Amino acid sequence: MNGWINLQARMLRGLDALAERLGRGVQEPRNLVIGARGEREALFHLRKMGYTVVAQRWTSGKLRGDVDLIGWDGEWLCFVEVKTRTGRDTAAAEVAVDHDKQRMLRRMARAYLWGFPKELQEEVPVRFDVVSVYLQESGAEFEVYKGAFGWA
Repeated sequence: MNGWINLQARMLRGLDALAERLGRGVQEPRNLVIGARGEREALFHLRKMGYTVVAQRWTSGKLRGDVDLIGWDGEWLCFVEVKTRTGRDTAAAEVAVDHDKQRMLRRMARAYLWGFPKELQEEVPVRFDVVSVYLQESGAEFEVYKGAFGWA
C-alpha cells in the first residue's frame, strides 16, 4: 500500500516540476501554490500513517472557511489543518493555528457532522489535528499534532 502511495506522490511532484519548467504551472500567488503543495504532501503522509482521508478542502455553503483534510484515524474522525513553510528558520508552522482558526475549524466540524445521521452526530469521536509541513531541498518534513486542540 505505501509503495502505491509513494508512486502517486512522486508522479504528482514530477508533473508539477514539468509544468513549472515549461512555464505552465498554476498562475497563483506563491503562498497559495506552496500551501496547496503542502496539503498534498500532508495527504500522502497521513495516508502512509494509516489515515483514511475522505475530504480535501471541505467547505460549507453556509460558513466561511474550509477544512484542509478530513479523515479517519481508526475510530477518530479528524479535522486536519495543514500549515506549510519552505524552511524551518521562520516561526513554527503550527503556531499559525490561532484561536480564530480553531473557532472556525470547530464550526466547520459541526457543519460536517450535521450530515451524519442524528444518532451518530454525538457518538463519533472527533479530533482536531495540525500537520506542519516543511518543504526542504531534501524533501518534505512533517510534524503531526494529534489532538492539537479540542472542542472547548
